[in-house]
Amino acid sequence: MAEIHVTGLKELNQFLETLPAKMQANVMRGSLRAGVNVIKDEAKRLCPVGLPSGEGKRLYRLHEGSLQDSIRVGTRFKGGTVAATVKAGGKTAKGGDVFYAHMMEFTGARAHLIPAPSLLGKVFLAIGGGIFRSARHPGMRARPFMRPALDSKAHAAIIAAAQYMRQRLATKHGLDTADVRIEGDE
Repeated sequence: MAEIHVTGLKELNQFLETLPAKMQANVMRGSLRAGVNVIKDEAKRLCPVGLPSGEGKRLYRLHEGSLQDSIRVGTRFKGGTVAATVKAGGKTAKGGDVFYAHMMEFTGARAHLIPAPSLLGKVFLAIGGGIFRSARHPGMRARPFMRPALDSKAHAAIIAAAQYMRQRLATKHGLDTADVRIEGDE
């Protein structure tokens, strides 16, 4: 188990307490964002990338790397608590709908039958230039990328968050952070 050693934390906490609540929240928000960005970058690196089918391109506006593009960081301040998250799935900046992110991470998909939709009374499914009444999806196994990113980069994320806080307090708020040391061993 990796350990992180911080010295000067008491003094740092005392200084944070002197800041107005909004300023404290902004420092914490930036600090947490710096930490979760480390995890986001690793998740993008581990994320499976594949070419979408013609239907995926047409119906969901998917492109190669849509799942990677859907990985994003968010922060919020509610009830006096600052939180940061890394999420995958949903809409991408390019307009794609990555509805399958949770399946890639957690469950995969069982083999199943895909029925053709009924359009104007005609039932057909176009796949690879052929027309079918239904298609059998072979299923897929889960290929986790978010949890492995967290597991492998949690230590680095904590150090990045602490370093950000130390630097921001020194440059924007004039705190002498020379006595604050953040060290880790993996």
